Amino acid sequence: MKRILFLSCTLLLVTVDVLAQPGPWKRYTIRREEFSVMLPALPAMSTKKAMVMRLAKERVQHTLGAYADGLAFTVLCVDNSSPRESLEDYLEKEIFTHAGWERTSEQELTVNGFKGKQYNLPNPVPGTMQVFATRNHICRFHAFGATADDARVKQFFSSVTLGDKNDGIEVKDGNGVPPKAATQDNANAFTVKEVDRKPFVAFRPEPNYTEEARQNGLTGSVILKAVLTADGAVTNIKVASGLPYGLEQNAIDAAKRLRFIPAMKDGKFVSTWMQLEFYFNLY
Repeated sequence: MKRILFLSCTLLLVTVDVLAQPGPWKRYTIRREEFSVMLPALPAMSTKKAMVMRLAKERVQHTLGAYADGLAFTVLCVDNSSPRESLEDYLEKEIFTHAGWERTSEQELTVNGFKGKQYNLPNPVPGTMQVFATRNHICRFHAFGATADDARVKQFFSSVTLGDKNDGIEVKDGNGVPPKAATQDNANAFTVKEVDRKPFVAFRPEPNYTEEARQNGLTGSVILKAVLTADGAVTNIKVASGLPYGLEQNAIDAAKRLRFIPAMKDGKFVSTWMQLEFYFNLY
């Protein structure tokens, strides 16, 4: 009887361990874009249009974000049709005007005949970025939370394909499949002053501006308080300062799409209360 019980417990442990494993990575793409890549979960996606003064044109930008097991992956793809911008000019204007990426870590790359470059981010969390110029786009692929030697980071970058024909699950604007918090009780979440390293936000989409707010000329910001959990989920969202005409809800929707590396304390990921501010301007 004891032997049977022991075997049953062993089988139960094996079953639980199998169920606890993350699902297989799948290939994703965006309609009419020139890339596909493998990610650990259906990513959140945000699309925006922005005027680029140096090019005297409005440019469409798609951004994807996914998180799993302490790593965040993002993809940013911008229109680079006429007038075209060289990869070198884009890097100078969009990358190296901001602190962080190490210019000295540059490596030359080629994927499917398209040239690109790779750079490293040493802090606040380790990261790697690969940037490519395709026929009509500039695409950036980022992995945060581990160095380029990590097996998951290698899997991400080695899966990148570029060109007109890309198979994969078509992603559209939305929350994707966000990480699930292991517990709903975040009453004991830390403040950012109590942790050793703050949460590192890898993907922060801008909220949509409603037509009603535009017609009323409304500008300002919505301030939210939320728990960024140790599992990579955004929970307990509360409005500290809101705006009418649907902007408050749009800010909440944007917060739910955040993808981040959780805060750390004593060498472990922990849940943290954070204030999130989303700006709304007429343009």
